[in-house]
Amino acid sequence: MEKKRQLTILFAEDNDGDAYLLEERLKESGLANPVLRFKSGVEVWNFFSGKSEPCFEPGKAYLLVSDIHMPGMDGIELLQRVKADPRLKSIPVIMHTSSEDPADKAVCRELGCSEYLIKHEIFKETVALIKRRVFYTGEGGGVPERPKRNAD
Repeated sequence: MEKKRQLTILFAEDNDGDAYLLEERLKESGLANPVLRFKSGVEVWNFFSGKSEPCFEPGKAYLLVSDIHMPGMDGIELLQRVKADPRLKSIPVIMHTSSEDPADKAVCRELGCSEYLIKHEIFKETVALIKRRVFYTGEGGGVPERPKRNAD
């Protein structure tokens, strides 16, 4: 029987509070996939370029969830680089941002993002989208069974 690949979630977010909220929502949802958090687009690009440890492994399944406004390299430049790189262009990218600017949304859509979500308003929706991506690809870490509660 062939073993399914487990999807690794790459999360680019410079704001510790926002990162904490999304990571907590992912845990609460029961996702058991590994999450690697980066604080800038530069850190993510170093991961993809093999300049950091851990680093990108060809053949491994990834999902990138990225903020737009980050120091160094912003999320739009990161998205552009990912979609221009033949090794990376098939990686789904969810933009998870505070930017409600229609121009940002249009650029991200044009560059090939899978989803564009406004954070703070939709953390639950973001988790639901990540879960759908994980299970749609068949590369999920699985959702552990929740312990049954005794009726008191």
